[in-house]
Amino acid sequence: MNIQEKINTIESRTDLSAFIEDLRGSLKSDEGWTNKDLSSFLEAMSAWVSDMDGYFENIGEQCPQKPEWKTFAQILVAARIYE
Repeated sequence: MNIQEKINTIESRTDLSAFIEDLRGSLKSDEGWTNKDLSSFLEAMSAWVSDMDGYFENIGEQCPQKPEWKTFAQILVAARIYE
């Protein structure tokens, strides 16, 4: 299952927790991470959240007004690589 498919299955706090563990594993094995240190990761997370309207527009969805568990997963995934 690819990362987007995993995100689409997140419906609960438990699902998100398991997803975060998967992300941690991908960081340890260096799979697709640009922002590997905490400072870079948090900077990218902040920037992506500020710009996330564009992401949702590009995928043909409305930006969530009330984020769901899967929205947080989308933020985490974006922060891995966002510059």
